[in-house]
Amino acid sequence: MAKLEVGYLLPTRDQSVLGEHDPRGLVVQARRAEELGLDSVWAGDSPVTRPRADPLLLLAAVAQATERVALGTAVLLPALRHPILLAHQLATLDRLSDGRLIAGMGGGFPNPATRAQFASVGIGFASRAGRMTESIDVMRKLWSGETVSWRGEHFAFEDVRIAPPPSRPGGPPIWLAGSGAPALRRVARLADGWLPYPPEWTTYAEEHQVIEQAAAPRSVTPALYATLCLDQDPEKAHRRLRTSVERYYNAPFDVVAGIQAVFAGTARQAADWLTGYVTAGARHLVIRLATDDHDAGLEEFADRVLPLLREERHR
Repeated sequence: MAKLEVGYLLPTRDQSVLGEHDPRGLVVQARRAEELGLDSVWAGDSPVTRPRADPLLLLAAVAQATERVALGTAVLLPALRHPILLAHQLATLDRLSDGRLIAGMGGGFPNPATRAQFASVGIGFASRAGRMTESIDVMRKLWSGETVSWRGEHFAFEDVRIAPPPSRPGGPPIWLAGSGAPALRRVARLADGWLPYPPEWTTYAEEHQVIEQAAAPRSVTPALYATLCLDQDPEKAHRRLRTSVERYYNAPFDVVAGIQAVFAGTARQAADWLTGYVTAGARHLVIRLATDDHDAGLEEFADRVLPLLREERHR
């Protein structure tokens, strides 16, 4: 069995919701996550729908403040950006981090707020999957360090070369979000990793098997994005989770919980719940904590849940 890795989502959105705007505090949190033994730190992306600090600028600062942890986007929306500019940013960030970058990407969830975000920057929402797929192909060519000409459905340019090239040949690994047949086919064809958030581990197991079969003999890293709320009193944890989720997503809790992996309970219960996904194939967990005190929440997760997950991975 491949090593289980556990990562922490920096609370960029939570800061913004509470009216706090302190990216330097997030950098300190990233450094603390590394000290506590986490394997990765992540930053989300949504400049208009769910405003927060820019993930690439934040991770550039994190790259300088840390030495070991992987740095990931959970997830970046490439369809909002031109692939030449995004390839340049990601290549530079990969250099700054000495090859620790994971480029988590997604198309954007189909709801009115996300549609409005695309409209605000003048990009048709219906084109998002095609733009993302084409952007990935373009970026991987640009990451070769060679001069590239391209003529596709969404982008066209002649004789472009970016510098510096990424730290790693071929560029940083690209992990794609998504569930359902079209997304799974895209993951199997294009991605180095898979970062979904299905609310049931049984769904995860089924979809992971589809990806494994479709991608073979190529290997795709199976990951999971999950939200946890910890409390010794499970009922209190559920109340706090509901408040946090509705504030974060500006949507009813039952709607979000119907499509995303969310859990409230004790540390032992949370570890057992996550272990279901690990048994189903997950090898990298990206954890968002539903809490008002993210410094204390990070310490609590590292002290009470992380050791239980470490025990599982060594069994």
